[in-house]
Amino acid sequence: MSTSADYPPPRDTGESVGELVKQASEQISRLMRQELRLAQAEMQQKGKRFGLGGGLLGGAGVFGFVALQAVAATAVIVLDLVWPLWLAALAVTVVLLVVAAVLAAVGKKQVARATPAAPEQAIHSVKADVAEIKERARR
Repeated sequence: MSTSADYPPPRDTGESVGELVKQASEQISRLMRQELRLAQAEMQQKGKRFGLGGGLLGGAGVFGFVALQAVAATAVIVLDLVWPLWLAALAVTVVLLVVAAVLAAVGKKQVARATPAAPEQAIHSVKADVAEIKERARR
């Protein structure tokens, strides 16, 4: 528990309560604008990284798709040695559809679990500011 000995005595600055409230209001307003600028800068940085990563993943997807086509053609040719061509092609198609269904289900589950993008530093900073303001208001 704190006592009056824990805090320095108030200074007499000669300013009225109205002036002090006005200054506090201006400081809080300035602080909130700074926090919003921080959040905006943080989200812009995350957006740039997301865009670059998405572009690279898209390029990898294109090359992976072409490679998958080559693997499918190779599998059909190999199975054609044992089965008729139509059956080999059908078997490869069914396997590819099953893999696609499994990937889609897992992907959908991951997207559902994803948390929304948030400016974490700005949120933490605002919480710290609010706690500091509450603490000072109690004094």
